[in-house]
Amino acid sequence: MSAPTMSAPTSAKPAGFWRDCTAIAGRALRAVPREPEFMIPALAIPVFFYFVNIGALEKTAEATGSVSDFRAFQLPVAIIFAVTGISRASALVLDIQDGYFDRLLMTPIRRLTLLLGLMVADFVTVVLLAIPVLGLGLALGVSFETGFLGMVVFVLMGAAWGLAFTGFPYAIALKTGNPAAVNMSFILFFPFAMLTTAFLPQAALTGWLSTIADFNPVTYLLGGMRALLLEGWETEPIFEALAAIIGIGLVSMTLALLALRGRLRRGA
Repeated sequence: MSAPTMSAPTSAKPAGFWRDCTAIAGRALRAVPREPEFMIPALAIPVFFYFVNIGALEKTAEATGSVSDFRAFQLPVAIIFAVTGISRASALVLDIQDGYFDRLLMTPIRRLTLLLGLMVADFVTVVLLAIPVLGLGLALGVSFETGFLGMVVFVLMGAAWGLAFTGFPYAIALKTGNPAAVNMSFILFFPFAMLTTAFLPQAALTGWLSTIADFNPVTYLLGGMRALLLEGWETEPIFEALAAIIGIGLVSMTLALLALRGRLRRGA
């Protein structure tokens, strides 16, 4: 009787970059409906401030002649508040704390997709948040000089900003593994939001606020989005908005990738 042969050990095979990325994104998106506390405030807060700002400032702004259509002027601000800081970084922290992230590192999954997959889910999420805010503006009489295509570009521009900003909370999550630190990351956005043209056009700003607004990327983001609403296909403000998105994205994504590399080294 011949001796039994030993079979070669089997190992998991890589599934491919895009399959890894979609698997991570799909898991993140499936978790969103189970977390209403994640979506409801992100939608309720910008809607609340949109109504408050219109009620408090519309007549004054239009009476002074600084803004011709204050509802349209404020709509990009509402969109930016809806999409900024929305990420799965808090879920990533929980994965790090409960060991799921380390278990993923034991698989042949592409390491970069651990971050990119979450960002794909974030982009889908911020688009879904931007659409109802846009619908509210349309219901209140806001119209686009650029038509339907301008609406699409408007939503995608806001979503691209939201995606560009996600690098900051992911960098904090991967660096610290601390939920409280991630939750505080939205504070980074307040200087961007307040020291800019959120309530008045840049020509109406004076003193130190005008100087800061000149260097604030959100000034140019709002300018490009407002151009789609009020001016038409003006290339200069639109390209300036895209440059602002790319600039913030390069900074935040670099920080996130460096934090991911550091986390991988610690987990190796």
